[in-house]
Amino acid sequence: MERRFVIIDGNSLLNRAYYAMQRTMMTKEGLYTNGVYGFLNMLAKIQKDYEPGYLAVTFDRKAPTFRHIEYSEYKAGRKKMPPELAMQMPILKEVLAAMNIRMLEMDGFEADDIIGTLARVSEGEGLEPLIITGDRDELQLATDVVKVIITKKGTTDFELYDRNAMIEKYGFPPERFVDYKGLMGDQSDNIPGIPGVGEKTAQKLLIEFGSLEALLESTEKIENEKLRAKIEDGRQLAVMSKKLATIDSNVPISIELEHFKSIEPDYNELINIYIKLEFNSFLKNLKKPEKIASENKPIESRTVNKLMIDSKSDFDLFKKSAFDSGSITIKVFNDYNHSDVPEIFGIGAMSGNDCYCIRGSDKWAVKGFFEILAEKMPKITGHNLISDYYALLANGYIGGFNTSFDTEVALYVLDPGRSRYEISTNSNEHAQMDLFADPDEQYLEDAVNWCCTVESLKNDLAGKIDEEGLGKVYYEIELPLVEVLADMECRGFKADKEVLLNSGHEISGLLEILSNDIFRYAGEEFNINSPQQLGNILFEKLGLPAGKKLKTGYSTNAEVLEKLLGKHPMIEAILEYRFLAKLKGTYIEGLIPLIHKDGRIHAHFQQTVTATGRLSCTEPNLQNIPVRREEGRKIRKAFIAGGDGCCLVGADYSQIELRVLAHMSGDPELIAAFNGGEDIHKLTAARVLGIPEGEVTTAQRNGAKAVNFGVIYGMSGFGLSTELNITRKEAEKYIEEYFKKYTSVKKYMDEQVAIAKRDGYVRTITGRKRAIPEIRASAFMVRQFGERLAMNSPIQGSAADIIKIAMVNVYNALRNEELKSKLILQVHDELIIETVKEETEKVKKLLENNMENAMALKVKLTAGLSEGLNWYELK
Repeated sequence: MERRFVIIDGNSLLNRAYYAMQRTMMTKEGLYTNGVYGFLNMLAKIQKDYEPGYLAVTFDRKAPTFRHIEYSEYKAGRKKMPPELAMQMPILKEVLAAMNIRMLEMDGFEADDIIGTLARVSEGEGLEPLIITGDRDELQLATDVVKVIITKKGTTDFELYDRNAMIEKYGFPPERFVDYKGLMGDQSDNIPGIPGVGEKTAQKLLIEFGSLEALLESTEKIENEKLRAKIEDGRQLAVMSKKLATIDSNVPISIELEHFKSIEPDYNELINIYIKLEFNSFLKNLKKPEKIASENKPIESRTVNKLMIDSKSDFDLFKKSAFDSGSITIKVFNDYNHSDVPEIFGIGAMSGNDCYCIRGSDKWAVKGFFEILAEKMPKITGHNLISDYYALLANGYIGGFNTSFDTEVALYVLDPGRSRYEISTNSNEHAQMDLFADPDEQYLEDAVNWCCTVESLKNDLAGKIDEEGLGKVYYEIELPLVEVLADMECRGFKADKEVLLNSGHEISGLLEILSNDIFRYAGEEFNINSPQQLGNILFEKLGLPAGKKLKTGYSTNAEVLEKLLGKHPMIEAILEYRFLAKLKGTYIEGLIPLIHKDGRIHAHFQQTVTATGRLSCTEPNLQNIPVRREEGRKIRKAFIAGGDGCCLVGADYSQIELRVLAHMSGDPELIAAFNGGEDIHKLTAARVLGIPEGEVTTAQRNGAKAVNFGVIYGMSGFGLSTELNITRKEAEKYIEEYFKKYTSVKKYMDEQVAIAKRDGYVRTITGRKRAIPEIRASAFMVRQFGERLAMNSPIQGSAADIIKIAMVNVYNALRNEELKSKLILQVHDELIIETVKEETEKVKKLLENNMENAMALKVKLTAGLSEGLNWYELK
């Protein structure tokens, strides 16, 4: 077994696992995990059944490969990975890293090519490669030594192939599998093959002629005239298709087989990840060596005085020791599940070498902690303090927080491109209580390990923040924001369940009308939500032009249907039906369960997710409510001011990213236009088209608007032509003229690209960094993407910095003036305050002043105020 090298197709198995799982799995933090869970079950079976001495997992990258260059339509039309699965890819890689399983991926090549290369090299070194995949393309790699296992239905059904098995099943050896693909093509990869030649015909021809080349040289021997004509007409397609299907087993990637030896996982890291993913069954089955299990001690053998608070005298000692020093490191163990008030299981606090733990069940001690925390206001250090603060606030704490350091936020500021910012301690946390006889001792040990790790990290991270010039971003923007977000989340947004239910009933009525219209157009009733049934109606019964038929039937995705608009009234009805069905399912039925017992929706604000610095929002994502249409906007009517005598006051930045562009580029025309209160889109249209502003039409203004915002995102001529429905040549001409008029903008964009190429990153106005490794990629399309990021990131990131500064200032102003009104929501460039009526005018002035003066720019920042009883009325 020690000579066996198991090579896993990571994308294929994750995809198989995701669709094979019969239930959706999600953690309390909103992470989907069913794909990872299924993958790990498959991996466990593989390791048990085949006992590999060597192990590797390969992955595809988004960058185009040599096949895309050879044939631009390669894999075109393939369904995008659903976001619920895409978010699991980095999670899976994190788990595999903790398992010490080597992963390989490379720009310009697919996982198949890396698999082929690994198989070739390892076979040459006397190993026994065993390829595990759901993709039959790898069958071409089978030999007497190399075996290919194809995953079938579910996550436990496998089918093994070697050279003999291939000949037995197909009638030809593995190396002829690419000839087979050359003849019949591959719908999933959009490899054309020869039109009209299917699996049985291709198989029969290969058995008869031996190879594609022999067939093409002897077409006169094909007795069937129609088939002979197809082969002769499709000669070039067949050769190209074979080339596309051929795995490159000579990828220029470093392979040292010793690096792929199966070794023990990093158990401590794996435990932390499993706890985070709530994989309790994996935790229980984890065979952790005794020497690791007994190492539950603080890092660097630090001597710590530990005390579980059992009495008033213990608490007095804690009060004097911890709070007189003026600074503490904390960990609040809580059930943060977004469904109700999180339960506090314990509170750990460390000062110096003293660590104390309060039981959540000891309400007197918790209350005492609240009182002394509010009175002394010590400097607080922690990791993911927003969750600690939220738990304290939700359980009755009414004081403020003196945030000194948050290691999670520090890790994010230093490297905003990562997917997660977990810390690895020697603690198993409370999810594994069964490892300890006394749960209280577990919390105390966890607190010690957590706080020691955080303090050790803090010393290292603080130095790096200073070295990289990130002090302003970290200490003046992100750290103060932690308390703001926790308070907003705890406050929540009042939701009117009846409004949501009524909206649902209204949409149900519209869906019923649309269903009847669709059935009338079709001439029969069918399942509108079934792509297969819908495809048959559209493309077979009604005879509408279709794309290539897939194995599962015709594609009926939005892109396909939008191309058919105007060809049949049924298409518009189907698109409308889908929009309303999603609205009802996601934004009405999905919101109702998220209303807490207090009648409020407590959305979670994610501070460490986006690479640009923007905030994101989950459970629910209030940023994604579709407001471009009235049916979507109406959902905002359900978000209301809480309590009698309250209203909502909102303010929204006007064109903040364009104003940031004007400032950062220093373009005198843009600066003058904004400071003069001009219509920037009308001005742009006039300048680019060379006409007076008074003659600019609505269509011309809209075109200029598309260009103004498109420039920020590095829009290409193709993108603009699609946006404005004009020719690519016209679009490119428009962009060219734009940059002739706004030369400073062009110069600025070029400079940002040059900086990114030189340094590998770009910065915002405040100094926030974003690394852009894509700009140095070998693949042209990836480099282009990197250039767009270089142009856009400083602008979008600076706008994010401005709104964050405004949030902190507004929050502090409300507290300093001792107002009852509370900041409850930030969505994009908008802030909303739940306002007590008698404070309305004061709140308006405070909100407008703090937003418009958040940062001094060369242009004015303008915030438009609005007032209403619900969110819908604010605009």
